[in-house]
Amino acid sequence: MTLPRRALLLLTTAALPAFASAATPAVASTTEVAGDAADATAADEIIVYGRGQVRSVAEIGQPDIARLTPGSSPFKAIEKLPGVNFESADAFGVYEWSTRISLRGFNQNQLGFTLDGIPLGDMSYGNTNGLHISRAIISDNIGKVEVSQGAGALGTASTSNLGGTIQFFSRAPQKDFGVTANASYGSNKTYRAFVDIDTGEIGAFKGFLSYAYIDAGKWKGVGTQRAHQANAKGVLDVGAVKLTAIANFSDRKEQDYQDLSLDQIARLGYNLDNIADNFPLAKAIATAYQTGTAFPAPFKTVDDSYYDAGGLRRDYLTALKAEATLGEGLTVSVQGYYHNNKGQGSWFTPYVPSPGVGNPISFRTTEYSINREGVIGTLGYDLGRNKFAATVWYENNDFKQARRFYAVTGTTVPNTTALTYQSNPFFTQWYNKFNTKTFQFSVQDTFQLTDRFSVSAGFKGNSVKLNASQIAVTNARAVGSIKNEDYFQPQAGVLYKIDANNELYASYTENQRAYTAAATSGPFATTQPGFDFLVSQGKLKPETSRTVEGGYRFGAGNVHGVVAVYYIDFSNRIIATTTGAGIVGNAATLRNIGSARSYGVETGVTWRIAKPLTLTASYAYNDSTYRDATFLGKQTVDTPRNIANVELAYDQDGFYARGNLNYMSKRYFTYSNDQSVPSHAVVDAKVGYRIASTDRWLNGLGIEGSVTNATDTTYISTIGSNGYGASGDNQTLLAGAPRQFFVTISKTF
Repeated sequence: MTLPRRALLLLTTAALPAFASAATPAVASTTEVAGDAADATAADEIIVYGRGQVRSVAEIGQPDIARLTPGSSPFKAIEKLPGVNFESADAFGVYEWSTRISLRGFNQNQLGFTLDGIPLGDMSYGNTNGLHISRAIISDNIGKVEVSQGAGALGTASTSNLGGTIQFFSRAPQKDFGVTANASYGSNKTYRAFVDIDTGEIGAFKGFLSYAYIDAGKWKGVGTQRAHQANAKGVLDVGAVKLTAIANFSDRKEQDYQDLSLDQIARLGYNLDNIADNFPLAKAIATAYQTGTAFPAPFKTVDDSYYDAGGLRRDYLTALKAEATLGEGLTVSVQGYYHNNKGQGSWFTPYVPSPGVGNPISFRTTEYSINREGVIGTLGYDLGRNKFAATVWYENNDFKQARRFYAVTGTTVPNTTALTYQSNPFFTQWYNKFNTKTFQFSVQDTFQLTDRFSVSAGFKGNSVKLNASQIAVTNARAVGSIKNEDYFQPQAGVLYKIDANNELYASYTENQRAYTAAATSGPFATTQPGFDFLVSQGKLKPETSRTVEGGYRFGAGNVHGVVAVYYIDFSNRIIATTTGAGIVGNAATLRNIGSARSYGVETGVTWRIAKPLTLTASYAYNDSTYRDATFLGKQTVDTPRNIANVELAYDQDGFYARGNLNYMSKRYFTYSNDQSVPSHAVVDAKVGYRIASTDRWLNGLGIEGSVTNATDTTYISTIGSNGYGASGDNQTLLAGAPRQFFVTISKTF
């Protein structure tokens, strides 16, 4: 079942010009994500609260995503949804080291993520089986985002979706030829540009080509977050067959902010950062540590401030999808995809000197290489009252990872930077390769018992086989072969429609999270003795969850919303306890702490106060605790009990404005709950104007201003940047960005 990656890449990239030469008349598509075929029933809704679904689902479309500062992460758009907890240390929400999203007590690597059905892995920073959404697609090209807070659809291509899924869909190419461009400038000399060309309909073909560039200066310290991105999409409709091809590229380079502890904040303040403008001082700190002499004031430890750190990622993502109607009610689709990644995470480390050059600092990297290819097949059969669906997904993923050290020379400035791919290491600590083969299938049937009452039931099964081995360098990281298989993970739900605007739903779901294969996450991230002990004692078991939820979707006049309650039983929860500073890179200690339990309530409402004025609000309460004897009753890390969001939006006659307040309560960053960060509330705002004119140069011209963290709140955004400890303070916190301003000019031709 392995799909030859080069053949897929060539086929996908060759498809665009081939599609353009077709002359067969186009037919109406039933699967367009956004744009020309937008869902008419939801056209006026900012949030669609999953009408007709037996599970908790909420959807946000492109118009609402466009309300964000251009270039912002789509996660910024969905943080208004009930139960969504999103944090980032930058104004755009795209600084990958800091981005964290969680749902109902499940953290990021326990959720599932897809783009147009293509698996994105668990979206962790050192991703082993996918890529972050900020690299997978330019945010301007996202058509909609669908969040399933409890459990995703059975056919979702993910083996990490214990606690829900977030599915992104690219926009549809437009019917008419057009050019769209925007440019933004703002705080810290940040600038961003985007340009898109839509071909319009050329016979049966339509497509678009987009490019974006951002250079966002750090709000403290010295450095930048920089990215080039290009997206291409082509759609060809030929009778009953539709072909869609995408080719996306991203080259991202970002300099890190300093990870903080509560002690560092108390001594040195929230503005403490790496000292990338003072190499002599960084060398003095390293020398003091290595010789046991006094540190330069005001620093007291070697970890108080490093010279610099960074993250580099280069990705190619391609896919080709064919959809066809084979008969009355019978549809089928097949999608092949290929993803290639090269990455590097780095620190200038004072722990290891550069040999032979008299420099107390060396350059430490974690290097990544991903080559994965897969195929997804779906079958649908609509018999009227019965709707049957089946899916099959297979992926082969080859992943390599290395920890290397490079010599640094220079007196006042180093000979290299954190934004440079390194070569010629003087030491390789470990270099391992991992192969993961994933097979998953699902079947589901939805039966309409009456006009108001329907039942949905089905199950999925998967087999994930992992192999880890060492390349050339004998090291202490665990190797071996493991697998997890579960061929019956059921889902069932009921839906009762009270009337056209009100409905009740309930569902039960079982899910399993597959192991990941890497030297920095999953069971191979520990030592060989630690891995062998877990296996021999039967403690190495895949995490599983059982979710029961129910809710009421309501609507009356200009008000609609949802109230949902849920209970989750989480078994075989694996925690990784970190020791030492993150820069040291010690192997994690893994432990199966048994079960955790979550229950809570979520509510969201949208009120169209007047035609141009809309109020959106959400609130979620979550009680998520460990059930193991050691941490019995302790709240799960990075899980606020209370999350609330309020947004007011105005849009009429070209003028638009938006104000948003996001609140979350206290969060713990130790399993014993002895360390926490306080609650915070952040306000963002935006105002703009679009010109409608008969003058082609004025028509479609717009200008807008936005402010993030308008009240200039000082707070901790991300926790767990270097993992979580059992107890005690830890250098694993990141400060949130202060108030920042941005201005954007846009034009559509």
